[in-house]
Amino acid sequence: MGRLQDKAAIITGSGSGIGKAIALAYGREGAKIVVADFDKHGMERTVAELKELGVEAIGVQVNVTKEEDIEAMFDEALKAFGTVDILVNNAGTADRMQAAANVEDEVWNRVMDINVTSVMRGIRKALPIFLEKGRGTIVNMASISGLTGGRGGLAYTASKHAVVGMTKNVASQYGPQNIRCNAIGPAFIPTPLTLNMANVDSFGMEAATRGTSLMPRPGTPEEIASIALFLASDESSYLNGVTIAADSGWSAY
Repeated sequence: MGRLQDKAAIITGSGSGIGKAIALAYGREGAKIVVADFDKHGMERTVAELKELGVEAIGVQVNVTKEEDIEAMFDEALKAFGTVDILVNNAGTADRMQAAANVEDEVWNRVMDINVTSVMRGIRKALPIFLEKGRGTIVNMASISGLTGGRGGLAYTASKHAVVGMTKNVASQYGPQNIRCNAIGPAFIPTPLTLNMANVDSFGMEAATRGTSLMPRPGTPEEIASIALFLASDESSYLNGVTIAADSGWSAY
């Protein structure tokens, strides 16, 4: 019996990187998976890998900035599995390390749409399902930038502080209804998102990375997935409203 046996999980941004690692970790523990991603090919690859493991999985191409896509994602999950037990808000984007004086409105709006508004909409759609069931679990992907101040660009840092705040708010207000909402705050994890940044703000990058020599080492998607598995399982039943700093002690300095 797996730790998530027969639980139905929606995981946004699970076509690659951390989201894919979470999908595989959940699937190995018995969950049924909705692989949601903007990248159709990545989504299809993750679904194929899950099915090779014998996992029940469907793929849904989703632009998380569109409310109708978020709604369709849940509709497809309910059609396939009859319910949703776990929502992982993992989809996110970066801000090219733009410092406050250099923030472009287009970048700010895109970061907020993907990193903040989509999380709100996902939670808003999941809560009625969870309230009717009398239980449910949300795992949000924050960042060490959501727990500190100088480790990212302004828009990204603001967006991840918002995720940390939403996590606490939902836990506080819906905890009595047996709904848990926790988050993970990773430091540097080599993924397509972090490795393929272009047109980086040189001042913002220099300022944000001046303390990286104190980071013991980068993490791996699989290490973050292990935390996400713990937070989705009953092993973390006494945790609610928490953002776990996953940075090998970097922010403890």
